[in-house]
Amino acid sequence: MTAEHRFPCQSCGADYRFDPDHGQLVCDHCGDTCAIDVGGPWQGGIRELDFSAAINAQLPAQEIEETRVTTCTSCGAQVEFDEATHARECPFCASPVVTGTGTHRHIKPRALLPFGLDEGTARKAMTDWLGRLWFAPNGLRDYARKGRAMEGIYVPYWTFDADTKSAYRGEHGTVYYVNQSVQRDGKTHNVKVAKVRWRPVSGRVARFFDDVLVLASTSLPKRFTDALEPWDLAALEPYRPEYLAGFRAEGYTVELETGFGEARTRMDRVIARDVRFDIGGDRQRIHDIQTQVSNVTFKHILLPVWLAAYKYRGKTYRFVVNGRTGQVQGERPYSAWKIAFAVLIVAVIAAGVGYVVALNQGGS
Repeated sequence: MTAEHRFPCQSCGADYRFDPDHGQLVCDHCGDTCAIDVGGPWQGGIRELDFSAAINAQLPAQEIEETRVTTCTSCGAQVEFDEATHARECPFCASPVVTGTGTHRHIKPRALLPFGLDEGTARKAMTDWLGRLWFAPNGLRDYARKGRAMEGIYVPYWTFDADTKSAYRGEHGTVYYVNQSVQRDGKTHNVKVAKVRWRPVSGRVARFFDDVLVLASTSLPKRFTDALEPWDLAALEPYRPEYLAGFRAEGYTVELETGFGEARTRMDRVIARDVRFDIGGDRQRIHDIQTQVSNVTFKHILLPVWLAAYKYRGKTYRFVVNGRTGQVQGERPYSAWKIAFAVLIVAVIAAGVGYVVALNQGGS
């Protein structure tokens, strides 16, 4: 079955959209509003899913859905389209795409962060950010300010919980100082030189990891999405399709097992930090860490991003805005003439300073 996220207005039959300003559905045709029902199959909070069951394809059938998607041949994004859409530009890279009838079978989202900023607020945040980039071409800034509306996209993420218990071997280092004679300018000087006394240590550390966040998409540069953090995951809402009304959702392209591999890398860095703290002393050496991971659970969640992809003078520029905080990230465009002008100004100033210095030296 293909999931649809269209909700007809109770008054006129046009489609509702989710309004970030008021947290409810609104009809742009007649102005009717409708509160989002917190009951139904999503009642009962946000439930974690068992990682092992998912890897072994043993999740209950109600945790799986199919959505109609198109895959961009340029950037690989999988984006949901409704039945009335047949051709458009990819919101991630501005390449033209033609929608097909393919479906994406995947694990359902368990939670999402609803959009908190409307398109106008997001666009202002983006143009203000561009305005602070002095070397950005004026034409691109004007195009972004006056161009087509930004796209509201729910971007897929995984979150992982896990219990970890780690045994380690290493060395505890204590810094001490010895007096040493050194020669400087033909003279002997006594200086204190730091030395480290090492002794072997071993021990155990334990940590529960909660909501380790991993991007489940490859369509945007990771440096962009990382820069949108932190996300207020404490404000996650149980997934309801009404929140997607008027927006699009990207299907995940990073599979669950791959995502957990990245989560483990992050966990291992934290565990290594815990081990160093447990070893103590002035210096630490870690020789080996053996970690047991248990009770692994996960969620598929959606996070809100306002996205703009502009083709300007043959190049695509992408900008992303955190749909909750207004944090902006994107390609940093450069204007060749502005750079040349700045270099010229610096050269003129340097020449002027040199001329003044020369005059002062000549008059002395």
